[in-house]
Amino acid sequence: MAIPTAVPPAPLASPRLPVTVVTGFLGAGKTTLLRQLLLHSGQRLAVLVNEFGEVGIDGALLRSCGFCPEDELEGRLVELANGCLCCTVQDEFLPTMQILLAKADHLDGIVVETSGLALPEPLVQAFQWPEIRTRTRVNGVVAVVDGEALAQGSVVGDPAALERQRSADPSLDHLSDLEDLFRDQLAAADLVLMSRADRLDGPQSEAVQQQLAPLCRPGVQVLPMVRGEVPAELMLGLERVEPASGHRSDQQGHPADHDHDHAHSDEAHDHDHSHVPMQSLALQLPGDFERQALERLLIEQIVEQGILRLKGWLRQSGKPRPLQIQAVGPRLDCWYDRHPGEPKAEGSPGLELVVLGLHLDRGRLEKALGGAALSTRA
Repeated sequence: MAIPTAVPPAPLASPRLPVTVVTGFLGAGKTTLLRQLLLHSGQRLAVLVNEFGEVGIDGALLRSCGFCPEDELEGRLVELANGCLCCTVQDEFLPTMQILLAKADHLDGIVVETSGLALPEPLVQAFQWPEIRTRTRVNGVVAVVDGEALAQGSVVGDPAALERQRSADPSLDHLSDLEDLFRDQLAAADLVLMSRADRLDGPQSEAVQQQLAPLCRPGVQVLPMVRGEVPAELMLGLERVEPASGHRSDQQGHPADHDHDHAHSDEAHDHDHSHVPMQSLALQLPGDFERQALERLLIEQIVEQGILRLKGWLRQSGKPRPLQIQAVGPRLDCWYDRHPGEPKAEGSPGLELVVLGLHLDRGRLEKALGGAALSTRA
């Protein structure tokens, strides 16, 4: 499964730095995924590694992959060797984030690789701390699961190694059953990646996905992954949407091609069970929209159409700034903001979105979102 050539990112549309949290048990494939992401995303990423008993190994693998110049490593790769982030927020997490945010002007995002032995939800909540909530936003929580192990009836490929990892850190007294931990990972996830998909045949892959689906929130997709090769826009977000254009663009402002090996504009193709048949489309809907109704309808469409990510703007009459819209799976984040160097929102009110999904229907999406237009509401 080839990785598409990434388009260099445009400047962030917000001063808040996006953070992607990657969780999963030891051996699930998190580090392989991160190596691919760091080398092929085209984005300047910092990485925070918190893997009990494997910190040195994971850090060394990432450090040696050459994702950034040697003199930048200290500010781009941070390893936590003691304790669980969800238990040491004040002592470990905040100081570490301050280190990374000191380099924020030179970064496009932060990726946190956390152990499956760490409870993911407290870590996500930690981003609401006053010291960092105005400077970061949770871009998504990605859970990596071992598809081959699940097909064989286990949530982890090497239970003995995982138990050694757990016993190596005495601070993990709040953790018990692995099945419960696995459910916690899936419950917190906005996207689930099933590794080693090439080792499963079609019925096995489908059975694993059906096994995982009821453990996930509505709208969370389970996607196959081989050797950590996942489109960067799926993990990190879509390219910037230019106001009043409705198109993605590269750093120079040129329209980005919607078609590549994994994403097809308004088209669907047959793929094998280890391939991600993604589609992308851009929407422009003129008129005033009610924010609350729009957010509700977006969530409904995320669930109904298997939307993986969406990004866009909403211009509203009387609002000096556009409403920025970001979603990964059912995690929808909307806020009024603009890049400090951009002018205030001008022009006619309207909605502009770029959407990445599995079963996209442009007509159905436009009709559904039109229900939030003020002119059509009683």
